[in-house]
Amino acid sequence: MASIPFLRRAFSHRACRWGLQGHTARHATPSIQSNPAHARWMHHSQPQHMRAHRTQLQQHQQQTTLDSRSPRLRYTNTHLDTIFALSTHPGKAGIAVIRVSGPQARSVLRKLTSSSSAFPKPRMAVTRRLLCPLTNELLDKGMAIWFPGPRSFTGEDSVEFHCHGGKAVVDGVLRAIGDAGDHIRLAEPGEFARRAFENDKLDLTEVEGLADLLNAETEAQRRLALRQADGGLKNLYDTWRTQLIQGMALVEALIDFGEDENIEDDVYDNVVAKVQSLHSEIKSHMDDDRRGEILRDGIHVTILGPPNAGKSSFLNYITKRQAAIVSPIPGTTRDVVEVSLDIGGYPVLIGDTAGLRTSEDEIEMQGVQRAHQRISLADINVAILPITDFSVSGQDESEPGVDVDEMVLRAIRENPNTMVLINKMDLSQGDVKAVQAKIRSSLWPDSVGSDDHRSKYRVWAISCQTGEGIGTFLKDFIHVLKDRFESTSTSSTSITQYRHRVHLENCLHSLDVFLSLGVDHVVLGAEELRHAAADLGRITGRVDVEEVLDVVFREFCIGK
Repeated sequence: MASIPFLRRAFSHRACRWGLQGHTARHATPSIQSNPAHARWMHHSQPQHMRAHRTQLQQHQQQTTLDSRSPRLRYTNTHLDTIFALSTHPGKAGIAVIRVSGPQARSVLRKLTSSSSAFPKPRMAVTRRLLCPLTNELLDKGMAIWFPGPRSFTGEDSVEFHCHGGKAVVDGVLRAIGDAGDHIRLAEPGEFARRAFENDKLDLTEVEGLADLLNAETEAQRRLALRQADGGLKNLYDTWRTQLIQGMALVEALIDFGEDENIEDDVYDNVVAKVQSLHSEIKSHMDDDRRGEILRDGIHVTILGPPNAGKSSFLNYITKRQAAIVSPIPGTTRDVVEVSLDIGGYPVLIGDTAGLRTSEDEIEMQGVQRAHQRISLADINVAILPITDFSVSGQDESEPGVDVDEMVLRAIRENPNTMVLINKMDLSQGDVKAVQAKIRSSLWPDSVGSDDHRSKYRVWAISCQTGEGIGTFLKDFIHVLKDRFESTSTSSTSITQYRHRVHLENCLHSLDVFLSLGVDHVVLGAEELRHAAADLGRITGRVDVEEVLDVVFREFCIGK
C-alpha cells in the first residue's frame, strides 16, 4: 500500500491538475482557502512552476467562485442578453407559460407588474396584473414566479409568467417583454437548456435525457428518459472518470517522483488492478444488445410470411384502421408498409412486407428483396402462416405435413427472434393446443423436448377474420418486450445514444493499450489513461464537446 505522504503528493500534484484540465469554463475551481495549513503545505512541497500555477488558480478563484462567507448565494453570469420565449405549445389553450432568463429578468418582472405591488418571494407563485411597460396598458391577469440565480433551471435569474393561452394575449405579453429594455431578445431553440448546461446545472447526458423526455411517446420511453435526465448516466460515468484520474495521478507521480522518493513497488500494480476492474465494468455496461437505443428509437417489428397469409389483415386489425390494402390477389403488397404503434407502453414500428415467394414479376421480386432486408434489420419478426399450409387434425398424432415455402421456412429458422402466428384458425376443426404443438415441432424439430422457456412464445393460433387469439398474442407479446428491453433498462445505466457507445469504445481501447504496457512504459501508460478519462468526459460534456453541442440542443423547442 502506498504511503500517506506519497498519496498526498501524488494527488496534489497530478489529480488536481488532471481533474481540472479539460473542464469547460462552467466548472468552478476547487477552493483550498478553507484550509490554510493545507495551503502552506502545498506551497512548500510543490516545485516552483507548480506553486506559480497554484497562485494563478487562487487569484482566478477569488474572482469567479462563490463567496462562502456571504449569506447569499451569488453566481457569475456570462451572458449579456436576457432571453425569453413561450414554453408551452403555441395555439389556443387555457394557460400559457412564458419563460425569461438572464441579467434583466428581475427588471422585466418589475416593469411588467404594478410598481405598487410587492416584489414576489423566490419560487412563490403570485397573482399579478401584467402591464405593457411602454403604455401601462393592462394585458392580462395572471401569475408570476421569481427564480433568482443560481437556484433556477438555467442557473441565472429567471421569471415565469403564467397567462391565458389566447394568441392575442400571448403575443401581447411577448411584445411587452421585448420592450422592457435593451439586450432582451427571443431565445433560440434549446437556449434555455444550453445555459443550464453552461452554468453546470445539467451535464450533457442529462440534457439528452431531457430532450428524450420531451419527445417520449410511450411509457417505456418516458421511464428511460426520466432516469437519464435524473443523472443516472452522469453519476456512473463521473465515477469511472474519477477512478481513472486517481489512477492517472499515481502513475504520473511515479514519473515525477519515482527516482527521488521511497515509493512502494506495488503502486503501479494496484493501478493496473483497478484499471482491469474498470475495464470489466465498462465492457459489461456495453454488452446490452443496444436495448436502451432500441427503446429510445422504437422497436422494429417485421411481419413476414407467404402471399395471402393474412399479414395485411393482421396489421389492419391491430391498428384498427385500413393501414394496408387487403386483396385475395397474391402479391398485393409490394413495398414495406410501416406503422408506429404504442403496444403496452412500448414504442413499436411494425412493418408489413411483401409475401415471400419466387416470382417472375420483376416488381414483386423487388418487394421480396426489400422484405428480406427489413427482416434482417428487425428487432423482432412476426411470421404469419395460414393453417392451410399444414395438414393437421385433432385426432392424428403423427407429424403434420408442411407445405410452407422454403424461403419462408428459412427466414423463420435463421432469425431466432421470430414469433409465429398460425392464421385462419376459424377454418380448422382440430384442438388448438394440439395444433400449436404439432406445428411448433415441425418448424423447429430440434426444439422438441427443449426446456427453453421462450418456446411457449413461439407459436400462437389466431384468426384475423374473427379476431380470435389476437388478444392473447398481444398480451404475450408485451411480456416478450418487457423481458427483452425493460428488464435491463430498469437500471439507470442504459446506453441511449450512439455517441455514448463510440466514446466508451474509445475508452476501452485506451485501457486495453494501457494494460498491454508494462511498468517500463509508464509514460505511455499515463497518456493512455488520460485519453480514456477524456473520452468519458466527452460523454458528460466535461471536455471538448463544442462540436456536438449544436446537434444536441437543436432537438429542443424554442422555450426549452
